[in-house]
Amino acid sequence: MGVNFMTTNYKETLHKGYGQAFDVEEVLFEQQTDSWHLIIFRNPVYGTVMALDGIIQTTERDEFVYHEMLTHVPILAHGKAKRVLIIGGGDGGILREVCRHKSVEHVTQVEIDQAVIDMCKEYLPNHSAGAFDDPRANIVIADGVEYVNSTDEKFDVIISDCTDPVGPGEVLFSSRFYEGCKSLLNEGGVFVAQNGVPFLQQDEVITTRRRLSPYFKDQSFYAVAVPTYIGGVMTLAWGSDNESLRQLDLSELQKRFADSGITTRYYNPQTHLGCFGLPQYLLDALDKA
Repeated sequence: MGVNFMTTNYKETLHKGYGQAFDVEEVLFEQQTDSWHLIIFRNPVYGTVMALDGIIQTTERDEFVYHEMLTHVPILAHGKAKRVLIIGGGDGGILREVCRHKSVEHVTQVEIDQAVIDMCKEYLPNHSAGAFDDPRANIVIADGVEYVNSTDEKFDVIISDCTDPVGPGEVLFSSRFYEGCKSLLNEGGVFVAQNGVPFLQQDEVITTRRRLSPYFKDQSFYAVAVPTYIGGVMTLAWGSDNESLRQLDLSELQKRFADSGITTRYYNPQTHLGCFGLPQYLLDALDKA
């Protein structure tokens, strides 16, 4: 995959024939190996930006949109989550948001590479905001698929904060991964995962639906508009055996949100309620699947 190997402009190459470009004020870190290219740079609009193999991973300015919705929707829908598992998420944004819930007693985060965590602590410190030092956090450096298929731990909520299904991230969209996650969930538990922008990556959504269906009675998606991830709303996968968790009324969500005591910049009970309403083109595609 072609990468603009730094001048004053960085061009994302995730989609053929269409993309976005970022002005580069300063390159903070850059490394090219035989198998991947990683860069962290400063942009005048989005602040610090991290990109891997031509694909924007996260930005300082809008990360809260993604991290809040991938975290607070499952935790507040569950209502009594005490144990949370995060797969990936080396930048610490999901861990930060999970740790804001005082009702959560334990968080395990499985990241394949300690260097990713260290790098993000240095160049994107506001993502984790000290969450890696939270006494409830257990950081495990391991392969996510192997972990979910070998541990005997149990969790109420599992959050897969993975890259797109290209290269190393592809295994986190596999049936073996979903099967392992289901085996770790307590009764009434919820699994969620990043699942791309369906207007441009519709096959990903269809494939995920098919692969989730053997393991969860209720497999669906919810939507969030993250400016960095171009092409329309992005979808977050949802798996649970309790269909009612997607159908809470507004008053109950408002009560749970108030009781949590957290403050947010994107998430609120209204966005939670509305995010499960999907565009018709996506519903049509999922029906055919």
